[in-house]
Amino acid sequence: MSITVIYIYGTIWHDTSCASSRNITGGFNGIYLGLEKFFFFFCLQRETLTQRLKEREMAPLGAYLLFTLMFAISDALPTSDTVTFSSGTTSPVSSTSTTTSPNPASVTHSTAGKGSDPAPTAQPNASATAKPPAGTEQPAVRFSTEDLDESIDKNVEKRVWSKEEEDEDPENQACPPLGLESLRVKDTQLRASSFQRHGLGPHRGRLNIQSGIEDGDIYDGAWCARYEDRNQWLEVDARRPTLFTGVILQGRSSIWSWDWVETYKVQLSNDSIIWKPSMNGTNEAVYEGNQDTETPVLAVFPEPIMARYIRINPQTWFVNGTVCLRAEVLGCPLPDPNNIYTWETDEGSKDKLDFRHHNYKEMKKLMKSVNEDCPDITRIYSIGKSYMGLKLYVMEISDNPGKHELGEPEFRYVAGMHGNEALGRELLLNLMQYLCHEYKKGNQRIVRLVKETRIHLLPSMNPDGYETAYKKGSELAGWALGRYSYEGIDMNHNFADLNSVMWDALEMETDKSKQINHYIPIPEKYTSEEAFVASETRAVISWMQNIPFVLSANLHGGELVVTYPFDMTRDWAPREQTPTPDDSFFRWLATVYASTNQVMSNPDRRPCHNEDFLRHNNIINGADWHTVPGSMNDFSYLHTNCFEVTVELSCDKFPHASELPTEWENNKESLLVYMEQVHRGLKGVVKDKDTEAGIADAIIQVDGIDHHIRSAFDGDYWRLLNPGEYEVTVRAEGYFSSRRMCRVEYDHYPTICNFILTKTPKQRLREILAKGGKIPKDLQLRLRQLRIRKLRVTTKAINRRRAQKRRARAV
Repeated sequence: MSITVIYIYGTIWHDTSCASSRNITGGFNGIYLGLEKFFFFFCLQRETLTQRLKEREMAPLGAYLLFTLMFAISDALPTSDTVTFSSGTTSPVSSTSTTTSPNPASVTHSTAGKGSDPAPTAQPNASATAKPPAGTEQPAVRFSTEDLDESIDKNVEKRVWSKEEEDEDPENQACPPLGLESLRVKDTQLRASSFQRHGLGPHRGRLNIQSGIEDGDIYDGAWCARYEDRNQWLEVDARRPTLFTGVILQGRSSIWSWDWVETYKVQLSNDSIIWKPSMNGTNEAVYEGNQDTETPVLAVFPEPIMARYIRINPQTWFVNGTVCLRAEVLGCPLPDPNNIYTWETDEGSKDKLDFRHHNYKEMKKLMKSVNEDCPDITRIYSIGKSYMGLKLYVMEISDNPGKHELGEPEFRYVAGMHGNEALGRELLLNLMQYLCHEYKKGNQRIVRLVKETRIHLLPSMNPDGYETAYKKGSELAGWALGRYSYEGIDMNHNFADLNSVMWDALEMETDKSKQINHYIPIPEKYTSEEAFVASETRAVISWMQNIPFVLSANLHGGELVVTYPFDMTRDWAPREQTPTPDDSFFRWLATVYASTNQVMSNPDRRPCHNEDFLRHNNIINGADWHTVPGSMNDFSYLHTNCFEVTVELSCDKFPHASELPTEWENNKESLLVYMEQVHRGLKGVVKDKDTEAGIADAIIQVDGIDHHIRSAFDGDYWRLLNPGEYEVTVRAEGYFSSRRMCRVEYDHYPTICNFILTKTPKQRLREILAKGGKIPKDLQLRLRQLRIRKLRVTTKAINRRRAQKRRARAV
């Protein structure tokens, strides 16, 4: 019997709200188990304490360390690779999404006209195998076209929205933020009366900026004054006359320190010499600040004030802390013909798109309008429901929507896995509008993309979390509100950990030919109803298994970098380079997006928070940044044919609506050029020599790359590869394998490399006997030859053993 150490931290945690841990600890939001060399986090997150702190998801915000040491019996804990807990509650909405086999044979192929997918058929049970047992037929999951005119269930509407919330518009503020959080305000525009050190300088006094792990480094989490008196200030230069309307304040982001400003005054100036206070009638206004380090607090001025400079002047602060703050300033720029900085003014976008934040109802309306504008190339379907009952809508864009066409690759974008990372959601809504408009205009690039690719856009994987963040608004949602599902699950850690399954199998299997490197089955413990898996995660897994996706990207926010698999380190290290066998192509995919993104590719940009990704050319192996067990990227690569990267789109997770046109221009080319990469490498069809029918589930093996893929339902396949010459082997059950050389060129289209396989005599015999037919003479002759050959081999082996025994007796 061994003893484990449990560390229980404070009552409020930064960037986490785990339902299961709340139940376990009776109100505490975080709990760690020190199991010898590593810590288990109860929400399917197994990472070291150091790493969890580095992700900034466990910074304590409430009380100090309450308990430092408790004893528990490790034998009482689950012994499985993934620690799971039942939430203790049942979902108010029964999900129809289930986990099925990843076999591409289960993909539906409509033979009717456009948009003619039949009604969906639900999967009653979850399968834990990589493909159906021999002799059984896997039922297909079909995603039928959705009617967006259908009203939302009244119970769902009551749970998600109140009448007052429907009438509120969180973005309807008098003036937008100047851009401290989004970095639109440059470091040179920020000054302070004093600061403790460079890492706590005025350039760090930005709303939601995140610190590094160590206090005292150059990436600390606030502006902190050197002196504790009422003469300290943080100054912002708007560089032009501005109508200031308010200030948003936040405490210091730190694992170890608790600092915030409780009250403050505001002064304004046109020349930075003569300052006038913000007044409340005849008295100088004193504004309420923070009561903790993370919750943003908005103070609206009694009257808007025109000035160029604004100072925040702390008056009181947390009794056990010091003068530290993060801030955002609200103001409307005014026209100034003498402004020398007019060249820095954002031009926005020339595309006529709906640039605003869309809640669930507004998202439905926008998707419906796109579908009505382009009915011949769009289709809307749902892959399941969230915990609260909101549908996970997907926009399909193709010249034959609702149908998988032979040889046409399937592509997907997924956004909103973390509900408060809202930019990806809006970019995908903009993208579907843009593709529709440009297709109608005859833009040849878009026409070619639509005709040669089946595109799927899922703008909101976590609609419950988004609605939570949306109600607060872009500046007041903070860093964590809405990140998790309604159940408190971080979906970026919620997919099955197939990395450990693969690595354990590799260590145990001595025969390299039997080692598994693709289509790794999901463990049964993960597919059970008791497993702590979000309904949204289950829906996405079913979606991934039933459409033969080739390429994907998962859109996040809060940084500026593109990460590629593996996301999880092999030995549970906090961070370590952990490449896939396709590392060179993943690096290409990441580089394609990063190099065409207008902000990432800017060599003069400053780091967002506490990592300088410019030195990595804005791409990084996910595990080398921080380990993420159960990521969607790794699951997609190991369980299906699909290659997937994560794109961190912006320093600001939830940018203000006024910044959306600029963000669209920053990412438009990247979104398009990344989709075009689905046409790199090899593609072809694997056929039966006799019937010329496509062969499903054929294994495509590229020599020198220890990761295989499989053919889809009608035998077509796509293998993403960099330019070069490759030896490719194709094998399928019941067929002789086939091998040929295939060359991938530098052109922006794939090399066609088809394969024709011949059935083995045994397979032909099985099929004939199954049909009750007679065995042809040529097959009889072939079988006789095989029996004779086998007899000769057996006889030689027997004679060899006898000879060895005779020699042994003679000695």
